[in-house]
Amino acid sequence: MGLSETLANYFDVHKHGSTVRTEILAGITTFLTMSYIVVVNPSLLTDQPYIEGVDGIAIAGYTPGEVQSMLAVVTILAAAIATTVMAFYANRPFAQAPGLGLNAFFAFTVVGALGVPWQTALAAVFVEGIIFIALTAAGAREAIIKVFPEPVKMAVGTGIGLFLAIIGLQAMGIVVDDTATLITMGDLASNPVAIVSIVGLFFTFALYAANVPGSIIIGIVGTSLLGWGLTVSGVVSSEASLVAGSSAATYDITPLAGAFISGFGNVEAFSFALIVITFFFVDFFDTAGTLVGVGQAGDFLDENGDLPDIDKPLMADAVGTTAGAMLGTSTVTTYIESATGVEEGGRTGLTALVVALLFLGSLAIVPLATAIPQYASHIALVVIGVVMLRNVVDVAWDDITVTIPAGMTILVMPFTYSIAYGIAAGIVSYPLVKVAAGEYDEVSAGQWGLAIAFFLYFVIRTSGMLQAQV
Repeated sequence: MGLSETLANYFDVHKHGSTVRTEILAGITTFLTMSYIVVVNPSLLTDQPYIEGVDGIAIAGYTPGEVQSMLAVVTILAAAIATTVMAFYANRPFAQAPGLGLNAFFAFTVVGALGVPWQTALAAVFVEGIIFIALTAAGAREAIIKVFPEPVKMAVGTGIGLFLAIIGLQAMGIVVDDTATLITMGDLASNPVAIVSIVGLFFTFALYAANVPGSIIIGIVGTSLLGWGLTVSGVVSSEASLVAGSSAATYDITPLAGAFISGFGNVEAFSFALIVITFFFVDFFDTAGTLVGVGQAGDFLDENGDLPDIDKPLMADAVGTTAGAMLGTSTVTTYIESATGVEEGGRTGLTALVVALLFLGSLAIVPLATAIPQYASHIALVVIGVVMLRNVVDVAWDDITVTIPAGMTILVMPFTYSIAYGIAAGIVSYPLVKVAAGEYDEVSAGQWGLAIAFFLYFVIRTSGMLQAQV
């Protein structure tokens, strides 16, 4: 029995109406569409030019370039572990990696706005992963889903999309801060970073719209090469260099692996719990929504619109998140880009196995992560952010009791630079507008509990700020 036949029998490839060749091509397609995360995740977790005094994940004795290469290795390993579990345990063609939005929450909200040490943030991700494993094993998915208001669940994706987009636009110099209007258009004519970024962004949009496999990574590399060419040719002065500052690389992840353990040493219980809950909430519903969406593309859903045995892919996500935290990266989640492989005919875990192997193979290009300038890597945030806006159609905007919590969720995220605050705004407003509309019976005890908890958190936090000012 040859390898091809062995794989076909193990993953029930023929039973699912596929072939080994189709599964391999589907895996290659999925990997190409999501491979940008190897470059983007390290950049997002280390570079924080918009929060004064905050450097993201920084390690004494190592340059930012070296830390980025460590994170690239960790990103690859976390993706490979989670996707391998998906392949063999769930036998589904879904790929996983540290998620955009979740890593933004980690870097900009938890480490940046809240000032939590990155080791403690990793500890929160680890705890979230363990909780996820326990609840998934207990089959508690339905109970959890019922606790969170439907409008908030439907709006989270759009809010995160706006949040990612504004981060990316700032890194590209297209949007800048302004004392009068808070944000405004940058001086594009005299800023070579903005000019190159705009060219690269629309080039990437064109590739994406044309369904070119690997369009985002092609756009990122193409933009970097354009910046390099303009700098080397002398078109751009050395002071305004468009080349990344460091290409140093290291495969030693020792300073990151296990760093979460020290994060438990200085934990404020309520704030830590809030961070864990938010990580869990965003990860849970992002993964569940992605699984259903990709499942629909592959005709995996049953007559009720549910994905059979969804607990297995959720378990793969939970294991990946826990392993990722132990290695030193933010929450792992299922990628919507998996739909590209499903559309190519991928139907089994063999597709996921191919993705996992390609991630491991990409260890050879880790130095690329430190050679990509931030303005180029953050093109991915804008592209994915725009794509995520389509989730807004799932909100019942004709119902004011839905519009208010959904709208608050979407608006507060980018305007406060915090995914957590956006979710909290939606959760607190939901029972209030339902009661005001006389729809008492549509608010559960759990939803009241969440709303009160978030309200008290903000009261305590605001009181602390006022006392500090006095």
